[in-house]
Amino acid sequence: MSEELHLPLNSGKNELYSALLPQLEALLAAESDLIANLANMAAVLKEAFGFLWVGFYLVREDQLLLGPFQGPVACTRIGFGKGVCGKAWETGQTQVVPDVEAFPGHIACSSASRSEIVVPLYAKGKVVAVLDVDSEKVGHFDTTDQQYLEKMVSLISFPG
Repeated sequence: MSEELHLPLNSGKNELYSALLPQLEALLAAESDLIANLANMAAVLKEAFGFLWVGFYLVREDQLLLGPFQGPVACTRIGFGKGVCGKAWETGQTQVVPDVEAFPGHIACSSASRSEIVVPLYAKGKVVAVLDVDSEKVGHFDTTDQQYLEKMVSLISFPG
């Protein structure tokens, strides 16, 4: 794949994800560096969907540390079980939050964020990072986003 996305015009969310998945797979397969692949995945999702914020937090000892992202300045460190990202790390399950204001312990890195989805990434059976996606719209994320984002993060290979 070239470093250019081919996005179907006037398509729904399902069609857009379906078109992106093979392009992202080809892009990631051509590169072995973890940080480069995380950066490109964040850029692909931001460009395709125009989300407020797309990025990764990497597990570093007892915290999530900010990794590659696209969007406004973000929180740098998040504790285990704290906020939506920390909850995804703690439970090992995707968190779909229709209204961040209603999520107990939500960490407001950006006051513009209204809904969020966080998908854990695994290596050797444990969570090693999370993909965090924020939207300015309440109720933006659903099972379609969850299904495709989980497929997309499964394409990431962690060294070691």
